Amino acid sequence: MRGLFSNSLAALLVTLAVAQGQEAGWAARLVETALAQTKETVRYDPAYVRIPYPNGDVPEDTGVCTDVVIRAYRKAFQLDLQKMVHEDMKANFSKYPKNWGLSRTDTNIDHRRVPNLQTFFKRKGASLPVTDKPEDYQPGDLITCTVAGRLPHIAIVVPPPDGGKVPWIVHNIGQGPKRENRLFEFPLTGHYRFPGR
Repeated sequence: MRGLFSNSLAALLVTLAVAQGQEAGWAARLVETALAQTKETVRYDPAYVRIPYPNGDVPEDTGVCTDVVIRAYRKAFQLDLQKMVHEDMKANFSKYPKNWGLSRTDTNIDHRRVPNLQTFFKRKGASLPVTDKPEDYQPGDLITCTVAGRLPHIAIVVPPPDGGKVPWIVHNIGQGPKRENRLFEFPLTGHYRFPGR
């Protein structure tokens, strides 16, 4: 009996180690694609733009905070948040925010709205507690916050380049994608870890 328990425990520990390794690999890819965006010239442009569906994107030299996240997932994992959000929103429209007075989905913009991404990630079980502890935020996590008291914003958590204890973020808050030490600068409204499964 003791041998059976030992073997079961060992198998469980191996499974957990493999899962942690896969998650670390997933996070590293997301961070890499987020950081790559900081080397690109992107003009902040929140204009409504008609885009193809699926795999649609605004012109690559423009974008907002949500486009950093959308492009990172697309480049790292070939995940199309435009399609994923649209399909979930279409099937569960009543669960999504009504901030814009819409009566149906819009594949051009729905995935580019922070409150919709928050709802999507929460519905996919990716929501984590919002805390003020730096150690709770891992590279590859997503955070949402409120800028200037009313503007929803989203960013990707990345390792601090200075080796410090507080993670940094990659986001586009108006000057194109930047890596900055601003994790706790604005009131946090959400914390997510979405490996895309």
